[in-house]
Amino acid sequence: MTGTAERAVQISVEEFEKIARLVDKVSDTVRLEFIRGQIRFKGTADGDHREILGWLQQRCTQARTDVWLYAGRELGLLAGAYSKGRATPDADADADAASVLMAVEVTSYDTGFDASFDTGSDIDRRDREEKLAAYAAAGIPVHLLIDRGHGTVTVHSDPATDGYRDRHVVDFGMKVMLPDPVGMELDTEELKNFVR
Repeated sequence: MTGTAERAVQISVEEFEKIARLVDKVSDTVRLEFIRGQIRFKGTADGDHREILGWLQQRCTQARTDVWLYAGRELGLLAGAYSKGRATPDADADADAASVLMAVEVTSYDTGFDASFDTGSDIDRRDREEKLAAYAAAGIPVHLLIDRGHGTVTVHSDPATDGYRDRHVVDFGMKVMLPDPVGMELDTEELKNFVR
């Protein structure tokens, strides 16, 4: 009798980083993440996604000259025991979770990237649930979710091991406060230009 059986393969964060570096060298269309001990595929950002991150970098720099928002971290953020690996935020303040003030996610539209490992519901769960929980467990003070699908901005703060305790949602076009240690108000009016 022949057949193939699927089985989970456990790898270390260090092994994942080697694989991610190799993929990065050979592909411009996909990035890897390592969440809950599993390798996940993440399609590259579309033009509007990059524009939103550039817009946010500019706003952060204008409000806080003492910090910088890093977009597209190469290997992602070591996000604690919850994720058993590395989550790749769209932007963060540093690759070491202990010094990060805020992690940012901009939701993706379906870009046609099709891998059996990553469906639309996987992307939704990863961006809106798994990474959020990983950032909270790592103690990152603020998580900003720019949700293009819903036209909203969600600010999560007050992290705990089981998630963020505070959540504030506004529609694109409204102002929202990014609490300390970020400590700035964000006018989201311009984000209306990035809704399909």
